[in-house]
Amino acid sequence: MTKFNKTLLAAAVALASTQTFAAGFQLNSQSATGLGRAMAGDAIIADNASVLARNPAAMALFDKTAISVVGTYADVNVEVTDAMIGDGSGDGQYLGAMDNAAEGKPIPSFYYINPINDKWAFGVAAFSNYGTGTDLAPLNSGHDFNTPIDLLGNTEVTTINFNASVSYRINDSLSLGLGIDAIKGMGTLTRQGNYTFSTPIGDLPADLDLVNIDADGWGFGAIFGLAYEINENNRIGLSYRKSPNMKASGDITFGQDINLGNIPLMVAENFDEIDIPLADIAQLAGFHQLTDKFAIHYTAQWTSWSNFDNIELTDGDKGSDSYILKHYNWDDSWFLSLGATYDINDKWTVRAGIAKDQGVVGEVSSLSIPDSDRMWYSAGFSYHINEKSSIDFGYTLVAGEKVHVIEDSLLTPSIGAYTESGANYYSLQYNYTF
Repeated sequence: MTKFNKTLLAAAVALASTQTFAAGFQLNSQSATGLGRAMAGDAIIADNASVLARNPAAMALFDKTAISVVGTYADVNVEVTDAMIGDGSGDGQYLGAMDNAAEGKPIPSFYYINPINDKWAFGVAAFSNYGTGTDLAPLNSGHDFNTPIDLLGNTEVTTINFNASVSYRINDSLSLGLGIDAIKGMGTLTRQGNYTFSTPIGDLPADLDLVNIDADGWGFGAIFGLAYEINENNRIGLSYRKSPNMKASGDITFGQDINLGNIPLMVAENFDEIDIPLADIAQLAGFHQLTDKFAIHYTAQWTSWSNFDNIELTDGDKGSDSYILKHYNWDDSWFLSLGATYDINDKWTVRAGIAKDQGVVGEVSSLSIPDSDRMWYSAGFSYHINEKSSIDFGYTLVAGEKVHVIEDSLLTPSIGAYTESGANYYSLQYNYTF
């Protein structure tokens, strides 16, 4: 397999980060309640069953069975401007710009918590921690020169986390929790376009289908949690989610067979599996009820994106056992948020929050990963229908910085562009206690 083919999956998977609006390709959108307060305090507040996504130990705070059903829509905008093939100095071949390189996506979630007795509780949940969808292929169109089709194309990546957890109350203050995650990952990646090869007998135009992947697979991880109640108005939560290396299989094809007489210009190879390491997530959350109506809450979330070091494919049909496609120089990142909640009356509760989300790209920037620091501005409310049921609405504006990125292509000279990403999250949630 050629070096050209080895790098194709790396470019394709790296594009997965362009739509997600937390660091790397992580999602922070597991509940409408959380989106209404910039996810501040979500690992300990326990105002509904969606706390299960963040900290299984917090189930010990429930004395009644609870369910939460969530529907979130991420209205995403990724702008690409001044995309050029060149050395980044401003001179070169102009590729163009895109007003919106990503599509909006629905993100559903479900949570169920059942206290067994005054010591034990268990719960099940379905939600997503990672996923994306983007298409930069239009930048390849309408040019009379070769474009970096190895870097620009369509990517759809989805993960679904199925969680089962238990909690145990040690005493009036301390509770512990443990959960098992079964993660279903699905991806469709394509890199296609026209390319002209320069050969000793003249130019050879070709319609290349460089990457064509439709794969899915399972990974298994775990989450550990702690909930500490200082008193009835103050509590702190800790959790650590151990994420797996995802292994996906299916139709995985790289390159295609192109020959000049007896000389191969490019070869195709099919692989059985793709290995993609996911990042671990740790968080500290606090909740403090300052008055009968007003509370503050906060979260410090750390994600070990340095774990996302290599993309590897295995078992090729041309004799390749395994290949490291690309090494990533990502940094661990922090998500810091602060929020407040105010109970207007027995029916209405309002909340708001602000967060700073740290980007993951280190010394090596990439058009495939137009990541940057982002600010979150959030607001939301709850309407308590009766003692057993309530409806939550949450809204978050995510504003990213405009950054200049440069990436090396194997087909053309370096490509550079300015990227700016943002999103509007809208989320509606129904809660019920039995």
